[in-house]
Amino acid sequence: MLRSPFFYLLFITLFLSCRKETNNHLSKNSVTSDEAIAIRDKALLKFQNKDYNSAFYNFNKSKIAFENLKDSSNIVYNLIQMAAIQQINGDYYGSKETLTEALPYINQKDVYSAAINNYFGIADKELSIYEDAVYYYKEALKECKDSICKKAPLNNIAVIYILQNKYDKAILILESILFKGQITDKLFLKTQARILDNLGFAYFKKGMSEKGLSLMEESLQIRNNLNDRYGSIESNLHLAEFYAKTNSQNSNQFALTAYKTATESNSIDERLKALSYLISNDSNLKSSYYAKKFVSLNDSIIKIRNNFKNKFAKIKYDSKKEKDENQKLRLEKAENLLALQTARYQKIFFIIGITSLFLLLLYLRKFYQNRNRIEKIKTAYSTETRIAKDIHDGLANDVFHAITYTQTQVLTDESNKENLLQKLDDIYSRVRGISRENNDIDTGPNFPNNLKAMLSTYNSSQTNVIINGVEKINWDSVDDLKKITIQRVLHELMVNMKKHSEAPVVSIKFNTDSNSLLIDYSDNGKGCEKSKIIKNGLQNMEIRILAVKGTITFETEPNKGFKVKITMPK
Repeated sequence: MLRSPFFYLLFITLFLSCRKETNNHLSKNSVTSDEAIAIRDKALLKFQNKDYNSAFYNFNKSKIAFENLKDSSNIVYNLIQMAAIQQINGDYYGSKETLTEALPYINQKDVYSAAINNYFGIADKELSIYEDAVYYYKEALKECKDSICKKAPLNNIAVIYILQNKYDKAILILESILFKGQITDKLFLKTQARILDNLGFAYFKKGMSEKGLSLMEESLQIRNNLNDRYGSIESNLHLAEFYAKTNSQNSNQFALTAYKTATESNSIDERLKALSYLISNDSNLKSSYYAKKFVSLNDSIIKIRNNFKNKFAKIKYDSKKEKDENQKLRLEKAENLLALQTARYQKIFFIIGITSLFLLLLYLRKFYQNRNRIEKIKTAYSTETRIAKDIHDGLANDVFHAITYTQTQVLTDESNKENLLQKLDDIYSRVRGISRENNDIDTGPNFPNNLKAMLSTYNSSQTNVIINGVEKINWDSVDDLKKITIQRVLHELMVNMKKHSEAPVVSIKFNTDSNSLLIDYSDNGKGCEKSKIIKNGLQNMEIRILAVKGTITFETEPNKGFKVKITMPK
């Protein structure tokens, strides 16, 4: 079959049968879907009116709209129409590119895949790539579900075989698809005429001229009766070739008829083919006229087709460029929205973080206030308990002994009187000591003197307390909390010594280096097992020292004295 706009309109009619279903599907979508359908219908109208530039532009525009809607069916439909327009205007390579673009959208074998294979076959036939053309026609044949549908691709395969001089193969196919019996349907008659014409032409090319002429004349008669003007062009051209070597007058008559009909139908290739017969058949001046006409028409159609190719390429390039720019703008917009959203979330998280931190600080403040309050209560209770114990264990016994002494001794005796006064003085000193121990600690300039005075109170006839290095310490550089801790810890050590060690000698040394304050305590008392330190209550010292980020270590063994080493940062 020769290439013509009328051939492609047959496929448009075929696709229109699917439009009702497509429209129903798209009507459920947004307004953009309706606009895409409107653009597609406008392109179809332009195609039917042979306004190919506008038709191609609008099909491409509709395709892009359906790409945004992810409507694969309409994407394929538009691409097929674009390929058809390219083939009508001789842009076969461009049409193959367009058809290739449609392949990823084909999910299953259907009318669209059949049309794509058929158009690939047409393009390869026109480009004289016959083997590929046969392959694609056979692929289209696989989509046919009945014998009527198979006639068109089989006829096209037979035409390729004729072009390849494989006349027997062509005849075998064409004879197998001829309608048998009486035919009344107009569409079937058109198909029968096309098959008869190609079969007759194959017989003629094989050398069976008489049988071939009969079939070609029968085909032309059917086409004239049906007023199939485009089909009659093909028949007249075949007959012009049939008579070209035997009867130039008849050949010219058929060629001239084909030329006039092709001119009326605006079928350029068929006009050129007819002119080629008219030129080769005549050697007179009229032949020169036809030759000039051929050259002029051929130059014109080459120029027009090149222009069409450039226009189609530019339309696709411009639309791709616009699509890329729109994609870039959409990407930038998405990035801006993401940045705004991120900034918004960051602001929300910042507010949540600040609020959480504030609440945490409030909680910690309350927690430490409660803990300090509890510590104060515990300390007050512990102090009260210790004072009560001191009074009960020490002072009460001394007072009782003094009272007993007055009752059992003669106080007029000077020695007894002196002993009593000594006992009362000891009791007084003990009371002052207890009072001093539980008063608030003065952390000011008098701190080192008060510290020495507190330690000196434990001097007695049985215990010698040696104090070294208090004056070496720059107590102004030591914060108040650490001063209080030092005095409390040393007091507890002295009480522990008094109660448990019975040490004749106690040594307390103060020293310092660039970062730390060092205190070494040692006595030569009874000592004890390390495991008993906790039982003796010395764990309170460790708690106090650790609270100011210091360290305390104990060294003791039974009958080997008691040593304590304290280190704390300044």
